[in-house]
Amino acid sequence: MSKKRPHGEVRQSQVLMGYGPGAMMDLPKYSVIVGGLEHWKGDKREIQEERLVAKVQELLGKAPMKLYAPPVETEPDPTKLWGIRAFEFPTWFIALHETQKEGVRSRPLVRLRDLREHQYFGPDRNRYAAVPVRWVQGCPQGHVSDIDWHGFAHNNAKQCKRQLWIDEHGTSGDFAEIFVRCECGDRETLARAAKIGEMALRLCNGARPWIGEDAAQECKEPARLLVRTATNTYYAQTLSAISIPDADEALRKAVQEVYTDFLEPSVETQADVTRERKKPRVKDALGKFTDAEVFAEVRRRKEGEGQKRKLRQTEAEVFLGSEEEIGRNVPLDSDFYARALPSDSIPAALKSRVRRVVLAHRLRVVTAQVGFTRFEAETIEVEDELRLPLRRADLADEATWMPAIEARGEGVFVAFTPDSIKSWLKRDEVKRRGTQLLKGFDAWAAQHRGTKAMFPGAPYYMLHSLSHLLITSLSLECGYSASSIHERIYSADPYFGILLYSGTQDAEGTLGGLVEAGRRICDHLALAVEAGRLCSNDPVCSQHAPENPHEERFLHGASCHGCLLIAEPSCERRNEYLDRALVVPTVEGLRCEYFAEEK
Repeated sequence: MSKKRPHGEVRQSQVLMGYGPGAMMDLPKYSVIVGGLEHWKGDKREIQEERLVAKVQELLGKAPMKLYAPPVETEPDPTKLWGIRAFEFPTWFIALHETQKEGVRSRPLVRLRDLREHQYFGPDRNRYAAVPVRWVQGCPQGHVSDIDWHGFAHNNAKQCKRQLWIDEHGTSGDFAEIFVRCECGDRETLARAAKIGEMALRLCNGARPWIGEDAAQECKEPARLLVRTATNTYYAQTLSAISIPDADEALRKAVQEVYTDFLEPSVETQADVTRERKKPRVKDALGKFTDAEVFAEVRRRKEGEGQKRKLRQTEAEVFLGSEEEIGRNVPLDSDFYARALPSDSIPAALKSRVRRVVLAHRLRVVTAQVGFTRFEAETIEVEDELRLPLRRADLADEATWMPAIEARGEGVFVAFTPDSIKSWLKRDEVKRRGTQLLKGFDAWAAQHRGTKAMFPGAPYYMLHSLSHLLITSLSLECGYSASSIHERIYSADPYFGILLYSGTQDAEGTLGGLVEAGRRICDHLALAVEAGRLCSNDPVCSQHAPENPHEERFLHGASCHGCLLIAEPSCERRNEYLDRALVVPTVEGLRCEYFAEEK
């Protein structure tokens, strides 16, 4: 029995980042929408990452929740279903039967049900190929559906069902030159459908065809015209975590031994810990841990959810711990191993700013998708991962698991001293620049009404901009392209740092080049600072005002493709929240730079 091959294939990482449930894509012979998690068949490998699973459960309010990698073919059994099911979408087609009159090119607009094997039978009894229509309708909540073309052509005034045509005046493809015409004579331009205020497509019908035909939700958003091959058709919402050894694992095990019998019923203050420690069993269990450490762990257990730390806070604590060697140096049997550079390797000129440098020889990053949007990206907050975006389309009707991928690689972590950041923030010039960036953010938020996003603050802008400069510098030496190096920013007091890492789903995801380059990270830091002083687009770049309504680059300060913008897969914020002026002096002379010349 011959094996039936799928109509198309994508990598597991592609599924998560751009072709997950609800994504529209073109296959060699079909245009489809990827089915929801209920339609993913075959053996799925569970991905273990306790901290990330806990955060996903808190975010979605669903437990228990598991993480699975997208299914792959594991058995040659042709009778067994495997893979991800996709549904043909849209169901309207343009027949390639062209007529021209007075410079206007006209082609029939027909439904899938009126075609035979995706071919159109014209009035001349000849067969013509048909291609999916380029336009559908949707809303930022993720809903998507076919346009009611009959209603649109007649301005929703009558229910005429005669043949529809697509008329194109000229060859520019401009919406103003494309009309939907009915044989009754009524017609409408696509330019009107593109204007949200016109309400030409009426309200969104809440359709979720990736889940099922009857999976519509109530929606009060205006329906918007969507070019199904455009980049704004799908924004995946993801949450990631680094698999790191728990810095408090030993403490938690020690407390657990005596928690139920001694600490839980008796400890309300740190003094209570001191009293309980006099008991032989408690003293033996707690060992070298201080009363303050034990009391903090007891309080975390008693207060539950309110004391749970953020993902990045936990990671930063591990990187900034007292140990010079973190994790186990056991190849093929260790998810994380890192070593701190000696403190004397940091040049004296950077001692006041650079707190620690850690080389991660091996690390594992797990990324899970929790939803998606269209038109406008709504992401989970950088430091407050539990802030649920206002807009989020579900991946399934009743999800009990989320798709995830794991990547293994290497990285370098650079931590900055909290005192230097706080002193920098106190400067009047920095405060003024922060106010300018906040005005730009407020202008962006006004355009994205209802967003839950919060202004990340000047430290994030600065560290994020410095990260991009470092990626550019490192890529010239480490052997990885700039698009293969990813960033993770830590900007919550007192943990200020940048993690640059590379990774692939292959077990051999590290070449060692990033770690070797990381040994000279202070040299690269100096090169990055020097390179950031001047942009090829200066003075236009440095003089950009974030709140400028004409440019509509509200989340950018002094940043452009000539200096800070990098490949989007490398950036955790889609090349937003960037300002070179907070890092180095620019020709504008704002004097708000973190790397100011020492006096």
